[in-house]
Amino acid sequence: MKGHEYLSVLGWLGIYLPVALGAIGASIGCTLAGQAAIGAMMELEGGYGRYVGLSALPSSMSIYGIVVMFILNRPVTVENAGGLFGIGVGAGLTFMLCAIYQGICCASAIAASKAKPEIFGLSLAPAAIVEGFAVFAFVFALVTAGGLN
Repeated sequence: MKGHEYLSVLGWLGIYLPVALGAIGASIGCTLAGQAAIGAMMELEGGYGRYVGLSALPSSMSIYGIVVMFILNRPVTVENAGGLFGIGVGAGLTFMLCAIYQGICCASAIAASKAKPEIFGLSLAPAAIVEGFAVFAFVFALVTAGGLN
């Protein structure tokens, strides 16, 4: 394989990895929160919908990954391969880690509000803050992608 062919592979990875890494993180985050939701539903007599809804919150990271993939999707050249790779991998890793940590925040919110239902809304704040960090990476990826050929 020649040098430019390696660059091409890196460029294509940069286009695909925001989706893949975002989906991996979302799967893990939703699993963590979903396990907490199931535990809460076993102990409570109602109010299940809010726990199920909260356990789906980390799935937004895969949506961000899909949008970044569409923005990065272009012919891969020697000139843009490095940029595609850097933006795609950076955004994808951020989405993956944010989804995992958001799932942990959601699981904690479910556990806390199970014992004290009146704090449910407030207990969402940490998960919303983590979402904000993902949005920063999302916007940064969109802005920097605009500078690629």
